[in-house]
Amino acid sequence: MIQAVVFDFDGTIFDSESHVYGVARDLFAEHGAELPLEVWAQCVGREAGFFDPVAYLEECTGRALDRDELNRLRRQRFMERVQDQGPLPGVREALAAAHAQGLRLAVASSGSREWVEGQLGRLELRRFFDCVLTADDVERVKPDPELYLSALRCLGVEAGRAVAIEDSPNGALAARRAGMYCVVVPNSVTAALAFGDHHLRLDSLHGVELRELLERVMAASPGSA
Repeated sequence: MIQAVVFDFDGTIFDSESHVYGVARDLFAEHGAELPLEVWAQCVGREAGFFDPVAYLEECTGRALDRDELNRLRRQRFMERVQDQGPLPGVREALAAAHAQGLRLAVASSGSREWVEGQLGRLELRRFFDCVLTADDVERVKPDPELYLSALRCLGVEAGRAVAIEDSPNGALAARRAGMYCVVVPNSVTAALAFGDHHLRLDSLHGVELRELLERVMAASPGSA
């Protein structure tokens, strides 16, 4: 029987992924360059700094750029785009249903604690979670399983009784390495990526009955769509 659900944050609870990519893509276009989705996607679900967009832009343009100014613009435009955004469709309903069913809940995010806790508070979702694990709490982030293993320890739940909700192949890989069930809910940035081992794939959490979802997960074989 499932006892806990562990959510990724960026791209799963909150649609930061499409905005951060959109801002970066626009900055590239302003410098006469392109940032292909397949290049950007390699960093989704990974630690900050895994991919250096400024270095890649310099490579594309063949000239040195003002790194500090570009990073300032990127952060400013991103915050302007997301400051009024709510959670992804179906997330609040899924959390409320899980809470009503007595399930333990956690976040396992490769983002910083400042970012994740700040946004959970702004979205008025923090009260649902028993544990919030971020990059500040572990030595290695996704696709390493450490974040999920830490979340399981915090919740006091065995891996085989927990489901991870993920939007990226790196996150799904981390959850499966931790021995958990995994539901993938790709977003506009990750939808075309190749996902490995998982139990269920959904287009959205909107309109999904949580109890039915958990039943489907437990009945599914890894890799099922």
